[in-house]
Amino acid sequence: MSRVYTYFITLVGAVCVFFIARLLFFTDLSTRTVQSDIFQGILIGFGLAVVTAQVYARIKATKVNGWTSAFGMGAPGNGVFLRAAHALLFPGPVVVQEEAMYWRTNSDGAGSRLDGRYTYRLHFPAGQLPPNNAFWSLTMGDAKNKYVRNPLKRYSVSDRSGLVPNADGSVDIYIQNGSPVGHESNWLPAPTGNFILWLRAYLPGQAILDRTYTVPSVVKSK
Repeated sequence: MSRVYTYFITLVGAVCVFFIARLLFFTDLSTRTVQSDIFQGILIGFGLAVVTAQVYARIKATKVNGWTSAFGMGAPGNGVFLRAAHALLFPGPVVVQEEAMYWRTNSDGAGSRLDGRYTYRLHFPAGQLPPNNAFWSLTMGDAKNKYVRNPLKRYSVSDRSGLVPNADGSVDIYIQNGSPVGHESNWLPAPTGNFILWLRAYLPGQAILDRTYTVPSVVKSK
């Protein structure tokens, strides 16, 4: 979640507390009207729904190496608050985890915001690319989660994009604004400012489903 969004949720929560306290302790009941009660009830209900969904999203999310994911998304029978929590974590359509798993991050392994002024590397040891029975992809988004214009017109890399492994079988993905000399095949172009990374695995392997697989940290190179 962005810092601005966190501030917004905090403000909504504070307003709800103010209205509730005002109604309970500082309002003369004889002066209340049906219209004002309905209006305040709508505001308080909306605010509590937003704050509750946000809190529940943080509870249900799993964060490892800076990557946020959630299990159980898209499952039939999920309650309204769980669906709202998943929508906050991963906007857009989601499917059951047996069909796809999603991870997102806007920070490196040290917890600093991803910023195109720096260069980063995502290193997968040999045999540790996201296990799947279809394909995986790593997608770049700017601070507003939009595609980033670049000379290669490359907006993601995947197991189908011709990544060149290292001599030991490991794979490095170079995440930066400028082209990495000698490693263009493994380059995911970044904007000049903050950005977000999305990792998806379709028909994920058992190691993902049983939660033994972890995505490596995004490491700042300089």
